[in-house]
Amino acid sequence: MVALVHLLDNIITLYIWVLVIAAVLSWLVAFNVVNTRNRLIYVMGDFLYRITEPALRPIRRYIPNLGGIDISPVILMLLLWFLRDLMYELLV
Repeated sequence: MVALVHLLDNIITLYIWVLVIAAVLSWLVAFNVVNTRNRLIYVMGDFLYRITEPALRPIRRYIPNLGGIDISPVILMLLLWFLRDLMYELLV
């Protein structure tokens, strides 16, 4: 059972890092630091969008529009940290 908890912990940690990378890449694209016409950047952005959007979409439905600031990745990270701590508290 401990091995399963550690596996889930590693998956949650990896997904949190994917959220951080997706947020940073979206800022870089928004401020024209990187260009999506570059094939590598486009593929990375598309992959990160497809991985993170299914989890972020339900959160975006319930939070109000803050004028161009998207806090849904932060909310999802907080939920994932809470889930990870709860998992350790209940199972280990």
